[in-house]
Amino acid sequence: MVESMHTHSLLLVLHDVAPQTWADYQPFVEAVDALGGVPITWLVVPDFHKHNDLQAYPDFRRLLCGRLARGDELALHGYFHCDDGPMANNPRDWFMRRIYTHEGEFYGLSHEAALARLHAGIEMFHRYQWPLQGFVAPAWLMSEGTRQALRQLPLSYTSDAQHLYRLPDFTPVDAPGLVWSARSAWRRGLSKLISNQLEQRWRQAPVIRLGLHPVDMRHEFSRTYWLKTLERLLDEGRVPMTKAHWLALQSEHVGRAA
Repeated sequence: MVESMHTHSLLLVLHDVAPQTWADYQPFVEAVDALGGVPITWLVVPDFHKHNDLQAYPDFRRLLCGRLARGDELALHGYFHCDDGPMANNPRDWFMRRIYTHEGEFYGLSHEAALARLHAGIEMFHRYQWPLQGFVAPAWLMSEGTRQALRQLPLSYTSDAQHLYRLPDFTPVDAPGLVWSARSAWRRGLSKLISNQLEQRWRQAPVIRLGLHPVDMRHEFSRTYWLKTLERLLDEGRVPMTKAHWLALQSEHVGRAA
């Protein structure tokens, strides 16, 4: 399909990509590949939970190189994807870092700490000659220090649950996303209900993101939902793209309009 400013697009994004989570994702990725022509954005964690250092997994690195060769995108997704730093003495921080998630790695980082981890992640991408345009914070949680650090780095975008942000100035671009909480049966049921409602609301949205997590793949109910939703949106004529490709097209359209 010809890509134009009127194209309705679809972005398939895999979170928490690491050697430990590949077994969860592999059957789903094989099913997506069987559909043909669906690029994927892989959010790669350099050292998932501090015991998945990619340096120790050459086979997994080769797999990611193969995905790049297929036209997929690799983006940096935190560094450790765990939050084991000191806890500030206030209820909001305790809620966000211990109830909402235990994995908001960049939520409490100072500018210096965030910059050091971001530099380490960028260096890893350079070491393996992987193109890098985007950074996504675990759980989409970023401290002000992290935002300051991102303004200093050669990255094109970051994101939260409903937007992409052009760097370095954090210009927001609407990019609504579906995401599930799948750790229990009642959460999966509620997630499906909410996602169905949101999908109807966004039928005319220029883009819809599907944000998948490893836990989604561990349950047939959620795994089937994501595959059927992907197939349905493709059948409706949405064009699948990587996040970086879609954002580049928006920049081209803005430039032409100017």
